[in-house]
Amino acid sequence: MTSVQKELQKRKSEIIKEVELLFKANMKITDWDIPEADDKEAAKELIKILEEAVEKIKKDIQSGKYDNY
Repeated sequence: MTSVQKELQKRKSEIIKEVELLFKANMKITDWDIPEADDKEAAKELIKILEEAVEKIKKDIQSGKYDNY
């Protein structure tokens, strides 16, 4: 295991919690903005947006954007 892998494994639960907090915060904002919103629909749409963001980051990695971050 590389030093990067070891470091990220140590922080894995923290990273997961941060993503969950991002998701929950946006669910709460959606509920504030649209109180009658279908929460399941909102969650599915939010996941699509998060997946889109991850795909963009993947493309940025491939293009070298983070090579010297």
